[in-house]
Amino acid sequence: MKIAAALLFLLFFSVPQAFAAQSTADVSASKKLKQSARTEILGSRADDIVPQEEYVIGHGDILSVSIYGEGDMAASANTGISRGESSGDASGGDAPRFGGQGVRVMMDGRMSLKHVGDVEVVGMTLTELADYLKVLYATIYDDPIVTTTLEQSNSLRYTIMGNIASPGNLFLDSPLTLVQSIARSGGFTEWANSEITVVREKVHERDAPLFKGNTLEFDYDDFISGKKLEKNILIQNGDIIIVN
Repeated sequence: MKIAAALLFLLFFSVPQAFAAQSTADVSASKKLKQSARTEILGSRADDIVPQEEYVIGHGDILSVSIYGEGDMAASANTGISRGESSGDASGGDAPRFGGQGVRVMMDGRMSLKHVGDVEVVGMTLTELADYLKVLYATIYDDPIVTTTLEQSNSLRYTIMGNIASPGNLFLDSPLTLVQSIARSGGFTEWANSEITVVREKVHERDAPLFKGNTLEFDYDDFISGKKLEKNILIQNGDIIIVN
């Protein structure tokens, strides 16, 4: 019954979407203008939009860099390995995957680009990288307009283990709740009870009331009874989910 119930919560998993950014010097619409226009169009609903944190580049991500009028700045074609996994497929585990285009961020945190060579990118947002590359490419081109694009995220992962049908270290390609992560991995085994533990290295202030130190205790039976629904948290990069 628990396995069947868990599978009902598997709604869908979208194809990974690309994020892109231009150097701030080339963006004419300021944050203030965007906020004002949003308020004008949405009215009071604008207050309901919670700003999301910018994507931070990590190891294994596949990026593309282009300059207006000059094209792609990749020093070489991506030679990633195809792994045949969609974002909603729990198979394949930790295997590398192919982004189709762009340059993979290597283990040393660098990517190779035309004319400027190896550049360190891990820990930067896409906007910060675009600003950084604009400075570098300004030594070659006159006022270059730089666009950086995340073609595929490979650095965001979580681990699910214990009494679960398909344990593993899985990619986090889209917003994913705790219950959805259980369904994604095939549901509970016959030896599972209703208790799940989430271990998180860094707990944000907004989630702190739900955690005891660095752990959250989640009771699936409570959840399907409509209790403590707030504990069905969004999974974050690096989370370890233990199904008891």
